[in-house]
Amino acid sequence: MIDLTDARDNLENVNDRSRGSTNLMDSLDDLPPGIGTYEDFHTIDWLRDISRDRLRRRILQKKRSNSCLDKLKRAHDAWSGWLCVVCVGISAGIFAGLIDIGASWMTDLKEGICFEAFWLNKEQCCWGANYTTFDSEKGCLQWHQWPELFGAGGDKGTQYTIRYVMYVMWAMLFATLAAMFVRVFAPYACGSGIPEIKTILSGFIIRGYLGKWTLIIKSVCMMLAVSAGLSLGKEGPLVHVACCCGNIFSYLFPKYSKNEAKKREVLSAASAAGVSVAFGAPIGGVLFSLEEVSYYFPLKTLWRSFFCALTAAFILRSINPFGNDHLVMFYVDYNNPWHIVELIPFILIGAFGGIFGAIFIKFNIMWCRFRKNSKLGQYPITEVLIVTLITAVVAFPNPYTRMNTSELIKLLFSQCGPEDDMNLCDYYNRTYTDASSNVQIASIQDGVKTALWQLSLAVLFKLVITIFTFGIKVPAGLFIPSMAVGAMLGRIIGIAMEQIVLQLQNTPLDICTARQQCITPGLYAMVGAAAALGGVTRMTVSLVVIMFELTGGLQYIVPLMAATMTSKWVGDAFGKEGIYDAHIHLNGYPFLDSKSEFQHSTIAHDVMRPRRSEPPLSVITQDSMTVDDIETLLKETDHNGFPIVVSMESQYLVGFVLRRDLSLAIGNAINNVEGIVSASPVYFSSNVPVTTSVRGGPSPLKLRKIIDLAPVTVTDQTPMETVVEMFRKLGLRQTLVTHNGRLLGIITKKDVLRHVAQLENQDPDSILFN
Repeated sequence: MIDLTDARDNLENVNDRSRGSTNLMDSLDDLPPGIGTYEDFHTIDWLRDISRDRLRRRILQKKRSNSCLDKLKRAHDAWSGWLCVVCVGISAGIFAGLIDIGASWMTDLKEGICFEAFWLNKEQCCWGANYTTFDSEKGCLQWHQWPELFGAGGDKGTQYTIRYVMYVMWAMLFATLAAMFVRVFAPYACGSGIPEIKTILSGFIIRGYLGKWTLIIKSVCMMLAVSAGLSLGKEGPLVHVACCCGNIFSYLFPKYSKNEAKKREVLSAASAAGVSVAFGAPIGGVLFSLEEVSYYFPLKTLWRSFFCALTAAFILRSINPFGNDHLVMFYVDYNNPWHIVELIPFILIGAFGGIFGAIFIKFNIMWCRFRKNSKLGQYPITEVLIVTLITAVVAFPNPYTRMNTSELIKLLFSQCGPEDDMNLCDYYNRTYTDASSNVQIASIQDGVKTALWQLSLAVLFKLVITIFTFGIKVPAGLFIPSMAVGAMLGRIIGIAMEQIVLQLQNTPLDICTARQQCITPGLYAMVGAAAALGGVTRMTVSLVVIMFELTGGLQYIVPLMAATMTSKWVGDAFGKEGIYDAHIHLNGYPFLDSKSEFQHSTIAHDVMRPRRSEPPLSVITQDSMTVDDIETLLKETDHNGFPIVVSMESQYLVGFVLRRDLSLAIGNAINNVEGIVSASPVYFSSNVPVTTSVRGGPSPLKLRKIIDLAPVTVTDQTPMETVVEMFRKLGLRQTLVTHNGRLLGIITKKDVLRHVAQLENQDPDSILFN
């Protein structure tokens, strides 16, 4: 809480002298700790916090010329914001690097171990070997697979069985540890975290969600969950991790720790850093924060978000977790041209991505609602173990579901080269004259055919298992699974297009000028990944920028834009909500989406409280109530605040006071101010009658400082369209309704959300929190 005593005392002394009331000063010269703060699961008052920050800066500006210390304080206040986002970027980059390294090591642990240095993964273990080739399946002599350690010999059946059993056992162990750590130490560490981050950035308070224990447990369990082979990713939870860093560092700077609205500027920058380290896309991270999660995004936050994302990307690049000088595992470096005719399959892929997103959102929300309303929700660890067991048992036989999802995307994005002998590159009579040149177009052989049906089965399996995985009580992101499904589908369509073009050679429809690879299946996989992710999240601009930062090729922007927009249009045809907005509504968070439109003709009188069948509005008079009256009002009601009126008869509005501030102020006065008793009169005005201070009577309590003298008001005939826009644009917590200057009622954010839900034929009681 910022101490504004001097500035307000000066103003009130002038008012007191002008009104002949100079014999009584405020009883609370120093406001007690906690005034101006918020309780858990409550909404902040954006206008009040922003106005307090402006007043704090004006006071610093006036004191700047007093002494060198005041000038130093002013300078520190100016650059503390930049210092804070630098610290957040550095910490986000370090955590992301450690998570990438740990997840890679534990994933390879399911296949074998490096005896010479057990802390190295398979690739790092073989770096020190004196061999010119590296087999991704068998590794090298330094890498020992589990069948070799168990003495399986040359029996392939026994080796396969041992690999199968060890794969399932390690997956179950990792998943058990992740679920138990989350359940015992940090229940908020489960899930993606992005729906809650969006809600927090809109002004909602969730204590502990961005705390240190959540940061530590989410980072550790993220590695465990990814290594277990579950159909989830770590990219979404990295946004949560970065915001935890932002919340922790904000407490080192008073202007952020004591002002919830200012703190959300740091959290917006932190969310940009999270996407930056997740995809190696600083610009995409800033746009993601602006487009998808942030509610209040002034221009200075834009610059600080970019600086924070850039710092995080630089730190991650310095750590180099993948050993390939890139920030992500699935970076591609080809720049093969594309033809205008290919826009047709690109748009088709976008449509498939929108349909996939709509199907996934519908059935995932159905399953999460069933989990929430049934006994299944009481056994989160059991559910995690069942999903892990099914995933491991079904995924192992198929090489495209067995491998790490990031490695799968890297494989699907890649272009076949002379060194590739995998099924996806089994073409008939394809020759390579130069490793860096375009390869010849050729017909597929049995290896590609096998890969196609394996990919088809993998698409179906990933779709089904991700529906049941997203929402279990472990850290679970959705970016990578969605991209994997789209990349597999895109690669299948790309290979089909490649063969169609091959059959059309030497015809008027031939688009190849020479026998070169004019169709790049890896590009189709990349477009499919963007389309599927866009269909699930309904991201547009930020998604395109993230994808072209991933690839490094500006020439693929048009295919990505075409597929992304088609995906969003098709997805919106089935439902307007993305997966994160759907989970916000499922959990009942008080989030008022600024992108939706209010198209109804109701007025403020239809929504305000109290209704005709309800008791009258609880109010406080400015000069006719005692401490005991107010304490009784606090005990008998649970309202978050009370309007202050001139008298019960007139009902003319004076201001508004929060319940928390009122309770803290009265409690502090009773304990610390001499003469304050239950019978003491309470005054919320600057003009106190002289008769109150006569000898023998109880001392009066003056609480004018804690009230809001300029609450936002509307008339009872104001259209609800205007009221909703005021709540969105101004970040209101409540607004008071008047008629001819007299108080009629109050409209809170919860009332607005319930009204919108009722008009859209939804359950208004689904809004759980105040």
